[in-house]
Amino acid sequence: MRDRRPVRFVIVGVLNTAIDFVILFLLTAVGMPVFFANVISTSVAFGFSFFANRSFTFRSGGDARVQIVKFTIVTLVGLWLLQPVVIWAVSAVIGSLFPAQIVLLIGKACATVVSMFWNYLLYARFVFPPAADHPEVME
Repeated sequence: MRDRRPVRFVIVGVLNTAIDFVILFLLTAVGMPVFFANVISTSVAFGFSFFANRSFTFRSGGDARVQIVKFTIVTLVGLWLLQPVVIWAVSAVIGSLFPAQIVLLIGKACATVVSMFWNYLLYARFVFPPAADHPEVME
């Protein structure tokens, strides 16, 4: 049986990103300041991501309270630790070769890929591990 979790993870990620963008732009279009609109849009997207990954991607039935804490830790480490380190590393390597905005774009793209792999691996093994009686959860 083929593991479909990576495909489902990508689907959730695309939807999560779309939710974030749509809410952000709708709220700013009606006059909400960007900071507050971003807090709301990322919070809604974060909640969607947790529940969609829990129920759709990993089909987990574990304790949701424990999982949300683990999910938050894994996600924030990816966003607030891994991404800045990758952006800094890319800047250190190619910073003198391109304009600053291009370096930032390349760095952020690389950081996003790294954090996606980080999230998937830790969600699958730490946040939403397969139940002991169903280690083959690969549907």
